[in-house]
Amino acid sequence: MVVRTSVVSNAAPDAPSTYKPLSARCKFEAFARQTYSPYTFVTAAFEATWAQMLAEWPEYGGGMEGWGKRFGTELANTESRRFFRTFLLATLFHQDPRYFPSGKETFVGRSWYAATRVLVTKSDHGVSQFNASEVLAALFASGLENAYYPDKDRAVGNTMARFAGAIGADAATDGLHEFAPDLRRLFHRHAPRKVQQIEQKLPGSHEDK
Repeated sequence: MVVRTSVVSNAAPDAPSTYKPLSARCKFEAFARQTYSPYTFVTAAFEATWAQMLAEWPEYGGGMEGWGKRFGTELANTESRRFFRTFLLATLFHQDPRYFPSGKETFVGRSWYAATRVLVTKSDHGVSQFNASEVLAALFASGLENAYYPDKDRAVGNTMARFAGAIGADAATDGLHEFAPDLRRLFHRHAPRKVQQIEQKLPGSHEDK
């Protein structure tokens, strides 16, 4: 499973006057920041551990050697998707890889908006259009995985299943991006006082207040 880590913009989707496009250099820098983020390696390590516990890819074997192969596989999956989506295809198609909050008020409206962002994105001119960067990145990365997956996982059916799973995972991640500010505020409101004091000392703790 690949976890999407898109850059989130605070600009409303229907506010062209406040929209600021990303240059190709900014898109590459966004890809690089995500690549070297500790969360990237922690996530890959967790997924490798989980895959080994479930005996996925038994051809990789067990022990640290098997875990290392699974870790490399998970990391390659994440980075290839991220490179295609955030930088290469976003630059070629002049599309914005960021997630823009909906600005809607109802739970259903926000959920529907977030779920459809895998199919709809902004162009570098701020116009909504088909999210070719997302769809093709998932397809290209799923095909690329056949270069290092075990032979039994390289069939067309396996590739398309991974493609569908990638799209679904990204839709779920967009939902987290949409509701993350609400969850943070809820946690902050009900967190113990000591936790709130620690949170206030962290960098960026006052950004959304």
